[in-house]
Amino acid sequence: VGYERLSADAKVCAIVRNGERVDSLAAGEQGEVVLDVTPFYAEMGGQIGDHGVITGKNGAMAVSDVQKTKDGKYMHIGVVTEGELLTVGMAVSAQVDAKRRACIARNHTCTHILHAALRQVLGAHVKQAGSYVGPDRLRFDFTHFESVTPEQLKQVEELANNVIMSATATNIFETSLAKAREEGVTALFGEKYGDVVRVVKVGDFSSELCGGCHVANTAEIGF
Repeated sequence: VGYERLSADAKVCAIVRNGERVDSLAAGEQGEVVLDVTPFYAEMGGQIGDHGVITGKNGAMAVSDVQKTKDGKYMHIGVVTEGELLTVGMAVSAQVDAKRRACIARNHTCTHILHAALRQVLGAHVKQAGSYVGPDRLRFDFTHFESVTPEQLKQVEELANNVIMSATATNIFETSLAKAREEGVTALFGEKYGDVVRVVKVGDFSSELCGGCHVANTAEIGF
């Protein structure tokens, strides 16, 4: 539920410690917790996992990473910092670090703007070939047949910053893969998509398939 909100009431479904399922975690122990509902984003599509806290009546766990298993389970990785036990079946409150998530969302929307700016300046042959989206920075890898010149880089920077400062609203919605392809939405390298896809549009400047977290308006990004 992390697209809609950054906190949720949940129940502990399973706990894993050192690769084995256990019934509880004590203070100071590290483990992985599965919840029935989560506001946490698991690392995916270049965007790193959320941080935050899972709190129960007897203790709290500081979440330092979230990874998704092949069958879709969100593994909240962290250490029990308060209290004695976090147990299976316990009712808990899950809270994402909102400030950190906001920084990640800014950088993720930036990768989309950068991608579109590169394609405008260098040509439509430019394709994304990897990325890192964290709270502190972004990294964007792309294919091109030569080094980007200082003049081209200046053009890309000016174009991207103009879009950011224009206070353009983002539009995020789900549609069919066929319709998205008809409308020319950019799909990323080597990704496998289902019949229903999530589209992230930055005004008329950028339109990509993406499961990540984004700002509501480019003005939130800043210079």
